[in-house]
Amino acid sequence: MTAAVELRPRAELRTRRRTAGRWLRRVPYAVVALYALVAVVGPELIDYNPVHASLDDRLLGPGSHLSSGGTAWFGTDGLGRDVLAQVVYGARTSMIIGVCTVAVSCVIGVAVGTVAGYFRGRLDTFLARGIDIVAAFPAILLTIVIAGAFERSVTVVVIALSATPWISFARVTRSVALSLRERAWVDAARVLGVRRTSILLRHIVPFTAGPVIAMATLEFALVVLAEAGLSFLGIGLPNSTVSWGQTIADGKQYLATAWWISALPGIALSLLIINIGILGDQLTARHGRGHLR
Repeated sequence: MTAAVELRPRAELRTRRRTAGRWLRRVPYAVVALYALVAVVGPELIDYNPVHASLDDRLLGPGSHLSSGGTAWFGTDGLGRDVLAQVVYGARTSMIIGVCTVAVSCVIGVAVGTVAGYFRGRLDTFLARGIDIVAAFPAILLTIVIAGAFERSVTVVVIALSATPWISFARVTRSVALSLRERAWVDAARVLGVRRTSILLRHIVPFTAGPVIAMATLEFALVVLAEAGLSFLGIGLPNSTVSWGQTIADGKQYLATAWWISALPGIALSLLIINIGILGDQLTARHGRGHLR
């Protein structure tokens, strides 16, 4: 009886820890969902013109009142533009570029990896050598060269950022395809005379979803960070498109007197990157456990 009484608090403590652990694992999902909501709804609620300057309101601190009667909750920059609006609009820009870049990289990488892994032979060797050649170039250098060679636009940024991430998708998909092509159902489909295209689309590509989704989250974080870096260097998006990187770059000359211009967008960017990274690790670990089963 005494032992049972002593074990009860321990069991309750373990239950509480499991519950707390489950809630903590859900935090990255909530944060990423909040950013997505802000990116979709925020710009519709905030009226902002990125090229409009209000010199009467320049370098106001967070919470200051504007000459128009409003409140600058995140302060203003050197041209009197609202930093909160730049953070909200920058969230939409980062989400759009991140989703587009990951989608392009995923389509190219999955197509190349699946074909290389399934057909093998000379085609696999040719594609593998092509992947090695592209991977030999430093990713950030190749991105900067592509982005700097053309006029600044969202399309150019997406193309530049997609130059190397597809390699990761191709390598992962190739390894999965190499394993799946030897499975019984693939052999049965081959014997029954099913077209190769149908075999790839119905019996191989669907099984690559797990590792591809896990990798997509990690690549999304890297893409968002790279886009901010390009905009910070002045070779990313045009000035008419709001970006966290541009806002951070605009505030670097005011770090001693107006820290909020660079700090607050930087914090928003860091929170998104950290939570997407944690989310990606969780999905990778979940896929690994499922694969072991």
